Amino acid sequence: MHTQAHPSVWQKTAQVTLSKPVQATLYVSLCALTLWTVYFSTLPAVHNRAHSLRHHTLMVSCH
Repeated sequence: MHTQAHPSVWQKTAQVTLSKPVQATLYVSLCALTLWTVYFSTLPAVHNRAHSLRHHTLMVSCH
């Protein structure tokens, strides 16, 4: 009798998670979240550090 080996759930999850489209999507999402946080932060320290960036990119006005 010959049985066929089926990949485990963990192996399937690892294959999907490590695929290039998933990695690209996670990377773009992380970058977008980081930019969103910097652009729209109301913390004075973050706002002051990103002040010129906000004006130079013309994406967000802060005045």
